Amino acid sequence: MTVDDTGSGQGTPPGPDGAPRPAESTTPASEKPEDPDLGAGGSGSASGGFDLGDEDGGGKDPLALRLEQLILGADRRYTPFQAARSAGVSMELASRFWRAMGFPDIGQAKALTEADVLALRRLAGLVEAGLLSEAMAVQVARSTGQTTARLAEWQIDSFLEGLTEPPEPGMTRTEVTYPLIELLLPELEEFLVYVWRRQLAAATGRVVQAADDEEMVDRRLAVGFADLVGFTRLTRRMEEEELGELVEAFETTAADLVAARGGRLIKTLGDEVLYAADDAGTAAEIALRLIETMANDETMPELRVGIAFGTVTTRMGDVFGTTVNLASRLTSIAPRDAVLVDGALAEELVRTGDAPASETEAAALAEKAEKAGEEPPSYRFALQPMWQRPVRGLGIVEPWLLARRS
Repeated sequence: MTVDDTGSGQGTPPGPDGAPRPAESTTPASEKPEDPDLGAGGSGSASGGFDLGDEDGGGKDPLALRLEQLILGADRRYTPFQAARSAGVSMELASRFWRAMGFPDIGQAKALTEADVLALRRLAGLVEAGLLSEAMAVQVARSTGQTTARLAEWQIDSFLEGLTEPPEPGMTRTEVTYPLIELLLPELEEFLVYVWRRQLAAATGRVVQAADDEEMVDRRLAVGFADLVGFTRLTRRMEEEELGELVEAFETTAADLVAARGGRLIKTLGDEVLYAADDAGTAAEIALRLIETMANDETMPELRVGIAFGTVTTRMGDVFGTTVNLASRLTSIAPRDAVLVDGALAEELVRTGDAPASETEAAALAEKAEKAGEEPPSYRFALQPMWQRPVRGLGIVEPWLLARRS
């Protein structure tokens, strides 16, 4: 990691509150480097919550400033240049971290806080200590930023918006928002850390159980896509609010079923859900339960699911590779309220005893067991071979129709 030539500001005396004083006077303006990465600033463009039109926030709504200070826990003190220097990192690295977290360029507006300096210092410290490479530190910033951005948007759009409805006539939403956030913030923060630790423990356990180092990145997983049928037509017929409620109900139901049965929800795409499971039986059970649950809900459209089993590349919580593509293609050709699986998943279900190789074999084994006075084999699933067909980009595929075995 390259340290900025202007120094880290260690010789600057602290301010009256004990925090490092912005050392803008130690370097003449003419000597300050122009930073092409962060732009000229002051443009008034989107800025991750910062008002760039006024460095001290004087042009911003007073309540918005109070809320920002409450949530961030600190005042605006630094320009990006000052923050990078105080953290002892180069402007280039500071810019990469900032963008990776999902925030736009802010020029040299005084918009950063002591917490921003501390975050830069911590990430850079991990790199200096050799615990993370610089590229990995940027990935940490990006994955955390992308995940929490979606969480924050949801909390504001759905959760917070509903709670800040004025309880009494004459009250404004702004009068309710500040005290509510003041009460909720510490509780939500604690809960966020708790869930993150739980998820980290679960993910660590899966990695430790991997057979070898290669399997930690390229693993054999069952990947399933669940897709609402006719969603495009619904978007033309339904009001936006109704459509939003339908999508939320679908995502909530799918997420609960996937988690309860031991799968992992990878992502939701409005009318589509992508999930993964470590074994074929779990993925198959999730798929059938999704079909059954949606079929029993008159407000829900029909559903179709495709599952494939094979090597999958995992990165930043997402999954990639031919297996994922195949699962998506199977979903697109699956009948309504039905599950199509690829040959590899069908073979895995037979190998684990979850499904018979054929109904003829199942009948023969049952007859043999009956003659011997033994219990016949018990299968959870039935597999029916379908016609082979070409699938775009993947060649000829022989799908199997998955059903429960009566």
